[in-house]
Amino acid sequence: MNLPQNKNLKKFSQDLRSNMTKEERHLWYDFLKNHPIQFNRQKVIGNYIVDFYCHQAKLIIELDGGQHFEDKRVLNDESRTKYLNSLGLNVLRIPNNEIWDNFLGVCEKIDIMVKSKIDPNK
Repeated sequence: MNLPQNKNLKKFSQDLRSNMTKEERHLWYDFLKNHPIQFNRQKVIGNYIVDFYCHQAKLIIELDGGQHFEDKRVLNDESRTKYLNSLGLNVLRIPNNEIWDNFLGVCEKIDIMVKSKIDPNK
């Protein structure tokens, strides 16, 4: 299945890839980049740019800083998640502090989710 993409966001997604947050860099370089199942960074899906995307597992990982817990942002995130779910994608939201407070636990949770979503018969 080809996912919808707003081509106008491509340049912005490339800029985000070059300017990842310290939490995104930590998760990418210390875990996802070398994960046996491929992940993409700053992937354009529809009118959104998701932090990390695993096509095989249909899994999106979003790292949430403090601004994601403000009322308006919570509603925006809910709408975004609903749209992404409508495409058959699962969204895993991880608060930034979890990257620092429980990195191994975060990695284990991601690994378990990826393995549970992949059909071994494909």
